[in-house]
Amino acid sequence: MKHYLKNYYQLSFGLFVHFGLYSIEGKGEWLYHVGENVDPEEYFSLKDKFNVKKDWAKNLVSFAKKIGCRYITLTTRHHDGFSLYDTCGLNDFDAVHSASKRDLVREFVDACNEEGVSPFFYHTMLDWKDPRYQNDFDSYWKYLYQSIELLCKNYGKIGGIWLDGAWDKDSGAWKEDELFGMIKRLQPEAILINNTGLNRRGEKENALIDAVTFERGKAFPSFDKNGEPILGEACQTLNDHWGFAGEDCNYKAIHEFIEELCDCKKNYSNLLLNTGLKGDGSINLLDQEICLKIAKWIHVNKEFFYHVVPTDITADNAYVLKDDKYYYAIITKVPMSVDRNVTNEVENRVVSLHTNKLMKNPVWLDNEEKIELSGPNSFAVVPFRYGCNYCVRVARFLLEDK
Repeated sequence: MKHYLKNYYQLSFGLFVHFGLYSIEGKGEWLYHVGENVDPEEYFSLKDKFNVKKDWAKNLVSFAKKIGCRYITLTTRHHDGFSLYDTCGLNDFDAVHSASKRDLVREFVDACNEEGVSPFFYHTMLDWKDPRYQNDFDSYWKYLYQSIELLCKNYGKIGGIWLDGAWDKDSGAWKEDELFGMIKRLQPEAILINNTGLNRRGEKENALIDAVTFERGKAFPSFDKNGEPILGEACQTLNDHWGFAGEDCNYKAIHEFIEELCDCKKNYSNLLLNTGLKGDGSINLLDQEICLKIAKWIHVNKEFFYHVVPTDITADNAYVLKDDKYYYAIITKVPMSVDRNVTNEVENRVVSLHTNKLMKNPVWLDNEEKIELSGPNSFAVVPFRYGCNYCVRVARFLLEDK
């Protein structure tokens, strides 16, 4: 595996950030296209209200680092055509010509570089505002090419380019070899991702693509013709929307995200977890609290999380990952300690490894307590202590020849 691909896989956990004019209204990122009674002129005039806090980028990157994210993917331009970066004369529908009067992508990249977090750029392929998209696609494609070229040239080394919306036309229309080739020429170690959407999860349609996507879905493993794993990225929302939506109450359970962090590692993938910023560039409090709970699990398991890879070893009631030294049994849906007057009784579970080697020195990773073996390669799943439940419990051990 190429070194920059390995580095990407070891980033493991990224924060997806949807931010744009739609953030002001707080009704989701597709507001212009599918919202009720949306007047185009009123929507596009939101740029005159787009006044972002001076410290938005520093606060965002500091928070991402606090919760264990090693990269951030920011929507530099979404489907409404508004750019957070200086388009350098390509048009004036950008942050520089908004009430903010600043290049917000520059602020984002500078904050990432200060904190050692890798900046990734999301960029739309389609455009709801630009009439050339429907009426003069060749001219539009040149504009798109020049826009992405600016991102690749003007912000130093970046971690990746994340493209979206190509599903709106046949792949040939996008001249992918030319477009992707330019990205790779200017940013040779940037991870190139082209989101294939909900209906084509996990598909790699071009040889230059570095990682496939699993939008709102579970990652699954795939391999190239040489047997090398194709890296993936599962991108998930905290609730139903990608952009901030103040009336979206349909938040997912925290244990689902913790389980998916591990499931992604099992399938050669990263988890890109989304938050939609408010119009001033701040993160809403509920998103923060959910992410901080996920971070508690990462903190107690950080010894193994970023550097593990899948193994061929199978197990009952667990799956097994490994790093350069240890093996790890990942056990989901672990309860807290049971008292019949406090919680429902749970079924006793035993983890049994299927291997010709012998398990040695097993401990629970969250508290370093020794695990008592019930057989040569078996042990009981011990609940979390009362007052604590990290949802997923990890057992660390060595394997030695018999």
